[in-house]
Amino acid sequence: MADLFDTDGPVDDAPRPLADRLRPQVLTDVIGQTQLLGADGPLTVMLGSKALGSIVFWGPPGVGKTTIARLLAQESDLHFVQISAIFTGVPELRKVFEAAKLRRQQGQGTLLFVDEIHRFNKAQQDGFLPHMEDGTIVLVGATTENPSFELNSAILSRAQVMTLTRLDLTEMELLAQRAEKALERSLPLDGHAREQLLEMADGDGRALLNLVEQVAAWRVEGKLTPEQLGQRLQRRAAQYDKSGDAHYNLISALHKSVRGSDPDASLYWFARMLEGGEDPRFLARRITRMAVEDIGLADPQAQAVCLQSWETYERLGSPEGELALAQAVVYLALAPKSNATYVAYKAARRAAKDTGSAPPPKHILNAPTSLMKTEGYGAGYAYDHDAEDGFSGQNYFPDEMQRPGFYAPVERGFERDLKKRVEYFARLRAKRST
Repeated sequence: MADLFDTDGPVDDAPRPLADRLRPQVLTDVIGQTQLLGADGPLTVMLGSKALGSIVFWGPPGVGKTTIARLLAQESDLHFVQISAIFTGVPELRKVFEAAKLRRQQGQGTLLFVDEIHRFNKAQQDGFLPHMEDGTIVLVGATTENPSFELNSAILSRAQVMTLTRLDLTEMELLAQRAEKALERSLPLDGHAREQLLEMADGDGRALLNLVEQVAAWRVEGKLTPEQLGQRLQRRAAQYDKSGDAHYNLISALHKSVRGSDPDASLYWFARMLEGGEDPRFLARRITRMAVEDIGLADPQAQAVCLQSWETYERLGSPEGELALAQAVVYLALAPKSNATYVAYKAARRAAKDTGSAPPPKHILNAPTSLMKTEGYGAGYAYDHDAEDGFSGQNYFPDEMQRPGFYAPVERGFERDLKKRVEYFARLRAKRST
């Protein structure tokens, strides 16, 4: 029976992009992803045991998700059906499932490859479940977004998530050599320019083959230098989604580099985010948060530096104002670190939640009326300015609450002095209470 979604293949002499012409025909031809396709890789084990289950491929563009899915169907003798969540709705999905049921009745299984599967909503994702469970389809989904956040738990419990990685420079070089062999010509690039071309593709095999095809078509004398290559080609834009994984991964890298007192790494991740198109105001907010969370009172000036850099950016705009933010990043990376106030704040919030109904001790309450005075409000309050050393040592916590210790300053930066003050008042408090 003809498949409702079968289409005529391309005419042999029709023009096809190099990336399509070089698509591997067997799994052993796939470059990269050895963590999945190596001798003990999960895909190799699945195929060897003839137990191919549903899979979600998670990885950046151009690393082989579609190709591997197609070859898995070929190796498993399954009919391959490819759809995209961008262009497929519920009516089309019903037709896909009905065709798969017909094939199953004829003894033919179906591998359904769903590109951009994370773009399906919850109801659409739930629609796959009965067909996965009864064996009508083997689902292979592909996503560039974190499946933990984008896919239903029901899908994740029935499919194994496999992570695909960017191709490294060695793998990109192998791919370039394969392309040169297919084109029957070498690229007109010197060694440094060739390396620059590989870097331009940024780990994306499909992007590299498109660049190779473009460069190979040039008719030039001799070999081009990196400068000449740069004039003819623009560097591929870095992969960055301001609402996706890259956004959160890079801000995490920036924050941890600052916390780790590495100004060079901090500047690198700061620059990576700007190059990816991140809003500098978002970065201004986050570096101010870093000053409060990770530097704290070890350097109280750090917060002021961040706010001043933020204000400078607002006055200058981009790109000039970004330098002020960069200066703040360097300042934070080299500042003494303390999270003592952050830890104390969280502990105080937990204590407040646990004792939220306990009233303040009456001696620290105001008594504006005679009734309140009769009730003991303000009775026994010691005015600290009148006490010796300007410190009464009274209790300010609820009467039924044992005195906690929230703030424990560190021996770094300005908190060295604050630690001495904490210890000084603790001694006086103990003396006053005896």
